[in-house]
Amino acid sequence: MLEAAFWGLFGASTLLVGSVLAIAVPWPRRAIGLVAAFGAGALISAVTLDLTASAFAAAGIPAVTVGLALGAAAFSVGNVLIHRGGPARHRKRSHGRQRDDPLGILLGTILDGIPESVVIGISLLEGEGIGLAFLAAVAISNLPEAIAATTGLRAPHDPSRPSGPGNAPAWPVRRVLLLWTTVMILSAVAAGLGYVLLAGALPVVAATIQAFAAGAVLAMLADTMMPEAFEEAGQAVGAVTVLGFAIGTLLTLA
Repeated sequence: MLEAAFWGLFGASTLLVGSVLAIAVPWPRRAIGLVAAFGAGALISAVTLDLTASAFAAAGIPAVTVGLALGAAAFSVGNVLIHRGGPARHRKRSHGRQRDDPLGILLGTILDGIPESVVIGISLLEGEGIGLAFLAAVAISNLPEAIAATTGLRAPHDPSRPSGPGNAPAWPVRRVLLLWTTVMILSAVAAGLGYVLLAGALPVVAATIQAFAAGAVLAMLADTMMPEAFEEAGQAVGAVTVLGFAIGTLLTLA
């Protein structure tokens, strides 16, 4: 359990690294978008060649089909319930509108990251050690998320506009770091629970949960990460996403 929690914490640690980078150095929106595109490509390779392939090998088509469908539905429904059109839907963007809904940012970020953390815990149950390719993809994808979100949370308040929706005061550094530290701790807990709760479970159960996580991650990529990468960096994101996918593929298959 402790090993699983450690790797869950490690995978989420780049959220804190990204926030520190955003606080220390201004990041152009285009750079944020390109890093996000690379991370999306790496995650796609991990989801397809690692999670889904492992689930299929362990339990076949039914587990993969059910898991993917439930994961996508769970993320989509959770996203709607958390945000309901509020500013937290912009949680990964750098323009600052997400500052109005701190609880939504926290819950939304947890919704994005918990499936990944659970899979990190599950991977240790297979007895072959941590899945380095998936762990690397998670760590890479967390960087642009934290950089963009922190840039938005720290964006200067516009004094010419009234305070309120879309123009809330910038978050202080302590509050930003507390947000990401909280998410890191919860990710470690999720990884540990994934290990404990599924120890001794039937292969079909673990396989279905792997596919569930794959569906949730793919839904997250389509709903938030990839559209935001394109918005920030334009047509260059296609090639950079393929680059991330290629490197992730090499890490998985090597």
